[in-house]
Amino acid sequence: MTHRAMRSNGDWWPKQLNLRILRQNSSLSNPMDADFQYTRAFKSLDFAALKRDLHAVMTDSQAWWPADFGHYGGLMIRMAWHAAGTYRIGDGRGGAGSAQQRFAPLNSWPDNANLDKA
Repeated sequence: MTHRAMRSNGDWWPKQLNLRILRQNSSLSNPMDADFQYTRAFKSLDFAALKRDLHAVMTDSQAWWPADFGHYGGLMIRMAWHAAGTYRIGDGRGGAGSAQQRFAPLNSWPDNANLDKA
């Protein structure tokens, strides 16, 4: 019996698109100032107000897209589920990390119908 090394995605799909270029972060793309301190900003967040705001947004049913049973929670869960399920290992498209569900080709997939409202 021969033992082989585990195969990587590159072994199975050697001609896949190299997306590493998209992960390069330049200081020019950073919306925060150079002296911005995330920890300090995070500690200054009013979580009670944030919770109230989220509750208000999730329960404020809109005439153009009424909330199911008075709450948008189900729609948000569906959106997250479909975002995770749209990732394609073959070309690196889809997934939840890049908010691509609203753009082609993902927005044309039948399972993603009406998720542009979320």
